[in-house]
Amino acid sequence: MRMRSVFSRVALLVFAAVVVATGSVLAQEGGSGTLRGFLSDLLKGDGQKQLVAPQRDAAERRVPFGQGELQLSFAPLVKETSPAVVNVYASSTVQVRSPFMGDPFFEQFFGRPQMPPRVRSSLGSGVLVDPSGVIVTNNHVISDADEVKIALADGREFESEILLKDKALDLAVLKISGDDAFPAVGLGNSDSLEVGDLVLAIGNPFGVGQTTTSGIVSALARSHVGVSDFGFFIQTDAAINPGNSGGALIDMRGQVIGINTAIVSRSGGSIGIGFAIPANMVRAVVNAALSGADTFERPFFGASFDPVTAQIAEALGMERPVGALVREIAPDSPAERAGLRPGDAVVAMDGADIQHPDALEYRLVTHPLEETGVIRVLRDGTTLELSFELERLSDGEEAKPVTLDGRGPFAGAAIATLAPRLAQRLKLPLNKKGVVVLEVDRRSPAASVGLRPGDIIREINGIEIEDSETMQIVARDTGRRWDFAVERDGRILRQRLRF
Repeated sequence: MRMRSVFSRVALLVFAAVVVATGSVLAQEGGSGTLRGFLSDLLKGDGQKQLVAPQRDAAERRVPFGQGELQLSFAPLVKETSPAVVNVYASSTVQVRSPFMGDPFFEQFFGRPQMPPRVRSSLGSGVLVDPSGVIVTNNHVISDADEVKIALADGREFESEILLKDKALDLAVLKISGDDAFPAVGLGNSDSLEVGDLVLAIGNPFGVGQTTTSGIVSALARSHVGVSDFGFFIQTDAAINPGNSGGALIDMRGQVIGINTAIVSRSGGSIGIGFAIPANMVRAVVNAALSGADTFERPFFGASFDPVTAQIAEALGMERPVGALVREIAPDSPAERAGLRPGDAVVAMDGADIQHPDALEYRLVTHPLEETGVIRVLRDGTTLELSFELERLSDGEEAKPVTLDGRGPFAGAAIATLAPRLAQRLKLPLNKKGVVVLEVDRRSPAASVGLRPGDIIREINGIEIEDSETMQIVARDTGRRWDFAVERDGRILRQRLRF
C-alpha cells in the first residue's frame, strides 16, 4: 500500500512537471478551480514542497486551457468597442442617359429626351476613433457621394463632413458634431501583430445591422490585393462581407488594429480571406486630417525600388530573395543625402525587416517626418546602416492638377507636370518628363479616345509636350485632325483620329 502511495505521488509530480514545462499552467493567482490551484492543493502535506508555477506575463500569447477558459466570452470586449462602430450611408445624384439620346429621328419629332436624375446610395461601416466625432472609413464607401450620413449603434443619426479622402490608400476621414462626447475606440499598434493573434471584425454586412465575427490574423504584409495602390494589408479569417467595408478590426486589448477593406470571394460572401488596412497607416491619415489637410501627403524620399528576385539575391550573395532593390535616386533628395546608391538592397528599416518594396513604402509613409530613420542596406557583400530624414512636400513644389476643357479629344482629363515627387507618388520612373494624366472622367472625350490615369502625353500634332501649360494651349485647338503619342507602361502608343 505504501509503495502504491509513493508511486501515485511520483506520477502526479511527473504530470505536474510536464504541464509546467509546456507552459500550460494558468498564470492566475491563487485560484481554486484553476489547474495551478488544483495541483498546489493536491501536492501539499507530508513534508512535500508546494509546486508553484512560474509567473507569466499577462500579455503573453497562449492557447485556452481547461474547461473554464473554454467557456470564456468575447462579450465584454464587444460591449466596450461596438458602440464606436457606425453605419455610413452615402448618396449621390447621377444623371441618367436616355437610350434615345443622340437619335436624330427621335429628337426631330420628340425633342431632346430628358431623364430625371437618379439617387444612387451605398452602405458601409466606419469607426469613431476620437470622442470629438472623428470617423474613419474606406474611400470607396463615400468616393462619389454628395451627402454622407452617419448612424450610431444607439440609433442616433448625424450629417457628416468629409475632412480627407485618399483614393490610393482607400481611406477617408469624416467628422460629426454633437453636444456630448461620442463613444470612441483608440488606434492600436499594428506592428505588434503576429500571425495567429485573435481579432474581432465589427461592421454592418449586407445592411442587416451591426454584426461581430471572430477569427485570427492569417497573414501580415499582404501585397497585390488589387484593392488600391496600398500594398501592406492584414489578412484575417474573421468573416467580412459587403457592408463591412470601413468597419473595425479589433484586437484583444480593445483597440482598432485595422480597417476592414476587402475580401477575396467568388460568390460575394466571406470565404475566410479578408483584408484590413493596418492601424499605423490609419493613424498617419487621421493625423493629416486633423492638421487641416484635405489629402494625405506622402513624405518624399526620392528613390524608386524593384523586388529582389532569386537571380539578384544570388548575385548579391543573399541567402533569400528579400528586400527592395534601389533602381534610381532623385538628385538632392533624402535618399541621395543618406548615401543610398542604385543597386543597393534595402533589407531593413528602423529594425523592421523589409520583405519587398511595398513593405518599404509602408514604413516610409508611416515614418514621422520629424524623426531620423535608419535603413540597413546590402552593398557589395557589406551591410551598412544609413540615416535619413524625410521631406515634407511644401506648397508650390508639385504642379497643381489641371482639368482640360473645350471640344478637343483631351477634354475631361486631369493632368499635371511630371516631377520626381509626383513620379514617386504615382510609382513612375523618377527621371520621366512631360505631362501625366491623373484622372479621366468616364463620360468625357478623353475617355472615349482611350486615355488612362498614368499615361504620359509626349506629343500632340508634332508639338512636344513638356508641361501642363503647353498641354492646355495645344488641347484648345479647334482642328479636327489629331495625331498624338502617349507613353504607357514604358511603351509609346501613337494614335491618329478625326474628332
